[in-house]
Amino acid sequence: MGTPAADKKRLVIVGTTGMVGAYVLRCALDNPAIGFVTSVGRRKTGILHPKLNEILHPDFGDCSSLVPVLTHQDAAVFCLGAYTGSVTDAELRTITVDYAVEFARVLHASSPDIAFSFLSGSGADPTGRSRMAFARYKGQAEKTLQALGFRHLYIFRPAYIYPVEPRKEPNFSYRFLRGVYPVFRVLFPNQVISADHLAEAMVKVVIRETGETRSQVFENRDILAMLEAFHSAHL
Repeated sequence: MGTPAADKKRLVIVGTTGMVGAYVLRCALDNPAIGFVTSVGRRKTGILHPKLNEILHPDFGDCSSLVPVLTHQDAAVFCLGAYTGSVTDAELRTITVDYAVEFARVLHASSPDIAFSFLSGSGADPTGRSRMAFARYKGQAEKTLQALGFRHLYIFRPAYIYPVEPRKEPNFSYRFLRGVYPVFRVLFPNQVISADHLAEAMVKVVIRETGETRSQVFENRDILAMLEAFHSAHL
């Protein structure tokens, strides 16, 4: 693959085989402002595209070998995660906190001016007081990422993410929510977002040229408002 034009962005994505990450990858490959996409993951996506470079990385507990890959990047989107109940509590913490922090640490050292989108979740608690392990761990990851000193850090806290395409749901709660989604969306519009729309927001926010140094946290309502603004501006 060649080098993208000077006005094209270089984007790194982690977690492209997951529900949201897969849409992030599609969105990035379709976006004309992005000239080069690097997917870093433990499994191949099975996608062939002239803009795509896939890097297999089996152990996110140590990302030091990724320095050459993460150097001179413009933007990154991190979607790696696990569902509560699908792994042990220790594994959930490792994936949610340790993997995210280790990757972000190496990323920031390699590309200090990078814009970084991080997939968190509604209810994330940086104080560590929540009784829900997912909320505590996502909150801990958020707090540590904010302390790393990213010039442009965007933390996304979606509520219920609608899968769009049929899939095997990870647990009963997700099967139930998918079944009642049409009603739930009408009654609680600010508590739902589709996976493709979430992905769109996470990509577009990091490829904007704002010139501002900022760290922002977007709740579900904020993400929907962001999308409306992007669509109004035809971005």
